[in-house]
Amino acid sequence: MKTQPRLLTFLDTLALIAMIVATGMVFLYAPVERVMGEVQKVFYFHVATGWVGMLGFLVAVVAGVAYLVTRKTRWDLVGVGAIEIGLTFMLINIITGSIWARPIWNTWWTWDPRLTTATIMELVYAAYLLLRQGIDDPEKRARFGAVYAIVGFISVPLTFFSIRIYRTIHPVVIGGADPTVTGSFAMTPPMAQTFAVSLVAFSILFISLLWHRIRLGELAQRVEQLRLKWMR
Repeated sequence: MKTQPRLLTFLDTLALIAMIVATGMVFLYAPVERVMGEVQKVFYFHVATGWVGMLGFLVAVVAGVAYLVTRKTRWDLVGVGAIEIGLTFMLINIITGSIWARPIWNTWWTWDPRLTTATIMELVYAAYLLLRQGIDDPEKRARFGAVYAIVGFISVPLTFFSIRIYRTIHPVVIGGADPTVTGSFAMTPPMAQTFAVSLVAFSILFISLLWHRIRLGELAQRVEQLRLKWMR
């Protein structure tokens, strides 16, 4: 394994600092929402993890297109790494949404359009990982992954715009804050600042994790090449 680049070490440190600052702002700087109370603070993590999840799926699309054009295996590593990270953060997004929903909607889960489409999106990309495991040939696996990542991305904008297209009880905080929707609230300047810092912090964390995943993928790729060479 190659020595970790200094830039990656710096990025790790920056991600750690950013996450500490964001968490501190959530609990110490952002005011408590007067209707929902302390549970509203889940919002900063809920939206930020959802953002990282969708960002991961978008990166996978770019990597998929790049692989189909160049046929370079590094792009396949980027794509699968981005999807793994995206899946993890979308799962956190769904869990934190349930934590928020319990005291606000008086239920852990409801088949609301946003929740339903988010679950479908999670399953679509979980299937991506499962189906990849059934393909032994590295080139075919990479080509399949690229095409799947591009086609599967249809579920991402559907999830994002679902609360604006369909009738839903999920609040539209960004550009919405309809007072008739349970859970809606208008962000004060400290809330908006905390929200922005949370998005930046989680974005830096995503880049750091993706870089580490690519390095791990390169090592796994070398091991697979040695295994195939030994089998021949």
